[in-house]
Amino acid sequence: MNLPITIPSPSGYRGRFAPSPSGPLHFGSLIAALGSFLQAKSQQGKWLVRIDDIDPPREQAGAASLILSSLEAFGLHWDESVVYQSQRHHQYDEVLTWLKQQGAIYPCDCTRKQIMAKGGVYDGTCKSKTYVSSPHALRLNNKHPVPHFYDQLRGNITIAHEFAAEDFIIHRKDGLYAYQLAVVVDDIEQGITEVVRGADLIEPTVRQLTLYQLFNAPTPSYIYLPLASQKVGFKLSKQNHAPALNNQQPLLELVKALQFFNLMVPKEFIALAHTNYSAPSKLKNDINDLLNWAIGQWSLDTLPKDKEIVV
Repeated sequence: MNLPITIPSPSGYRGRFAPSPSGPLHFGSLIAALGSFLQAKSQQGKWLVRIDDIDPPREQAGAASLILSSLEAFGLHWDESVVYQSQRHHQYDEVLTWLKQQGAIYPCDCTRKQIMAKGGVYDGTCKSKTYVSSPHALRLNNKHPVPHFYDQLRGNITIAHEFAAEDFIIHRKDGLYAYQLAVVVDDIEQGITEVVRGADLIEPTVRQLTLYQLFNAPTPSYIYLPLASQKVGFKLSKQNHAPALNNQQPLLELVKALQFFNLMVPKEFIALAHTNYSAPSKLKNDINDLLNWAIGQWSLDTLPKDKEIVV
């Protein structure tokens, strides 16, 4: 069986924003969405949106629609049809079958408690077992770990060997696909050339690169944006109950996000951000004007290199 992944040859820049529908977008989400959008548009590229809905226990009913509505309200329009991971299980099934045929995965029934008791890093206990109970997870036999990569914003990144070399889970005990597998398969098939996302995802990148290597697929470049935090170590997130974006004041939120990126927003846009709009068409035009200005000003050289910024 050949690798059941279509590996395209993209002719230009292709970026994406891939939120999980665990709640509405918040300011931290806007940073990731806007940063990926501006990077794509500054490269005259395509910007795609994918809903990473492969973890139903964490998802909130109606959140996917709310996310797309917010993006539209903020003038962040995607260039191709939205992809939903929940509709791609057949693809992940085929890849999992291929991995089994390659002898690249093995079953594991170790619990989180057992792993934590041994220091928190899985030590390959089940690799030599002749029998594992059900339910069980499936782990990648990580023979060729990738411990480092290049971040376009920060330079060379090296991750601890024990993390990079761990046999990580690609299919969970509860029958759900792990993020690492799904995101790599989808980014490959969508021809993503550069991944722009929050700095909280720096460490797992080496696991995704291990899969790219296994699939013999070209790897994207990476840009890790600073996280917006309420206080140090407390990033804005749905889990931390960050307030939802105000879709009624998109210009004001966009100005704040652009200032987060060290962009000197012109005074006229700051003044407009505090305007009570009566005509939706005028607001839409002003948002487009601000975004077009930001695309022209966007440069990695001026972006903050902090991993976290308190807002």
